[in-house]
Amino acid sequence: MSIQDIANQMKAKVEASGFERSVKFDTGPDGVIVIDGTTISTTEAPTDCTVKLSMDDFESLLAGDLNPTMAFMSGKIKVEGDMSVAMSLSKLV
Repeated sequence: MSIQDIANQMKAKVEASGFERSVKFDTGPDGVIVIDGTTISTTEAPTDCTVKLSMDDFESLLAGDLNPTMAFMSGKIKVEGDMSVAMSLSKLV
């Protein structure tokens, strides 16, 4: 699945979420997904928080097969910036 496919899949949930911050999911060479409030794009932009993870781990996270807390503790997910934003992502992923 491409980064654009994932963004398209997340779009309705993001628009309905009422999320008020900004977060970037950075999958390295596979690209980024930037959520700013209730908008989503695949264009690089500054955000309150950046979550770095591989594309495989991102897909597993969205499918519910990867526990975000365990992934963070084991180093599969790295968070930069405002940790409280990362903790509020449960309504989006």
